[in-house]
Amino acid sequence: MRRCADSASHPGHAPLIQAALLVLAALVLLLLSLTKAHAVDCKDITHKGATYSVCEVDPAQEDIRLFLYDKEGLPYGHFSAVDSALEADGKTLAFAMNAGMYHADRAPVGLYVENGTEVMNVVPGPGPGNFGMVPNGIFCVGDGSAQVYETEDFQDRGPACTFATQSGPMLVIAGKLHPRFIKDSTSRHVRNGVGTSADGSRVVFAISRQAVNFHDFGTLFRDILKTPNALYFDGSVSRLHAPQINRSDLGRQLGPIVGVVTDKN
Repeated sequence: MRRCADSASHPGHAPLIQAALLVLAALVLLLLSLTKAHAVDCKDITHKGATYSVCEVDPAQEDIRLFLYDKEGLPYGHFSAVDSALEADGKTLAFAMNAGMYHADRAPVGLYVENGTEVMNVVPGPGPGNFGMVPNGIFCVGDGSAQVYETEDFQDRGPACTFATQSGPMLVIAGKLHPRFIKDSTSRHVRNGVGTSADGSRVVFAISRQAVNFHDFGTLFRDILKTPNALYFDGSVSRLHAPQINRSDLGRQLGPIVGVVTDKN
């Protein structure tokens, strides 16, 4: 009995196979583009009855920067001003957040380093307000990693920071909450901050959508985001720019701003 020829060798099937391969290649490219679509992974989560917008960044893969003054020496003040400045270089903000406390003239209260240049020195020891609620800390962006350091630890280690900003208080120190946090405190504000993994390979920014106290905010970083060190950035002025979740908050002028920079498509 004569066998039928293998269907794959039949000339009439060649266009179909070629088309199928093209579709498969297109699907692979689509999947790759989806996995690389966002430089920052942002989402909303709930913790202890409050909603938080949380954005995670890989500092080894993404361009994390701090912004304070423009080319004329004036504070950027707003996310849109930073974005406009980046546009001239074909860049854009994939994420941004206020990043540390500042004076009325927008000058940083504590250490501030931008592109390796120290604009303001470390302010050690206790002082007034949240900034002076020691231990406070420093967010340091280095070569392919980023860390939150308690201020005295930072001074002892002297890490090399391309960008750095000091704020306070620390939210989590080596896996423990700041000792002055009160579980049922009635001091509640919209708050934002940053936490890092022990090896500096994960950076997680968070901002509350409702007013929360320090204790609850600290437990978000310690228990949910799993960052052993976390730093408070600010309260009532807290704002977020996160196009991935269709959010870009408006408000009064800011001091230091942290952002993730990507190519503008």
